[in-house]
Amino acid sequence: NKQSNGGVLNLRRLDLQGWRRWAEKRYDKVFGIFDSVINSRLADASTGKHADAGAGDFLDSLLDLMSAGKIARDDVTSIMFDLFGAGTDTIAITVEWAMAELLRNPSVMTKARAEMNHALAGKKTIEENDVEKLPYLQAVLREAMRLHPAAPILVPHRAEEDGAEIGGYAVPKGSTVIFNVWAIMRDPAAWERPEEFMPERFMDMAEEVDFRGKDYKFIPFWAGRRLCPGLLMAERVVPFILASLLHSFEWRLPGGMTAESLDLSEKFTTVNVLVTPLKAIPILASKNENIRE
Repeated sequence: NKQSNGGVLNLRRLDLQGWRRWAEKRYDKVFGIFDSVINSRLADASTGKHADAGAGDFLDSLLDLMSAGKIARDDVTSIMFDLFGAGTDTIAITVEWAMAELLRNPSVMTKARAEMNHALAGKKTIEENDVEKLPYLQAVLREAMRLHPAAPILVPHRAEEDGAEIGGYAVPKGSTVIFNVWAIMRDPAAWERPEEFMPERFMDMAEEVDFRGKDYKFIPFWAGRRLCPGLLMAERVVPFILASLLHSFEWRLPGGMTAESLDLSEKFTTVNVLVTPLKAIPILASKNENIRE
């Protein structure tokens, strides 16, 4: 394998560091899982278990498109991979931001753990339905999503007709419109002291601020027909993960680092991540706390 210009040996195919083999092995494993799910769903369809048109889930819709010849089988697997991959990434980012804000604000951490001690007294393990008993923890997550949305800039949209107006500017039909959710959720016209981490703001509001797209000042999952398809998964999984982390461990910053010195600088790509990844030390929750026997 030599290049035509100069006879230089092409090392790309050799995979000297083994990264290609490493990635292919893991991709094959993940795609194998999706293929088994798809095969199971196809088998159910052939036996009539999913005979009701329009009554299925997202995968059923993809399989309907495949049956109609509009997409290939490999497309179904790839779309499922993209969907779960995006959900996994944003869930991890949201949990990291919530933990970073808790470590930056020890009084909030103390209050969240006190709520957990009271609501889950004596429980060794936390269950999914326990999260409903933790409104302050839910407020912590919402405030973290407000300040640090996992997707700060939403995917571009197109104006389908004339007559739309944004900030006093007419938006002509066919225009590409990009929404800066990060700025919207820090708008001082909509939020008091918007740059501060204040979970109490979600506890003190006369009406609950809906994150499913009804309140345009708080749209971490966007709104309308383009609402994030992973919303329901995030609504269940993210609070459960954060509650489990606080339930099982006390958390400390490493190397004598203080809360005030914790760097919460943001880095914007397609997602919003910490410039310096969070490092924290887990300590098994004390046995004299109510959350552990």
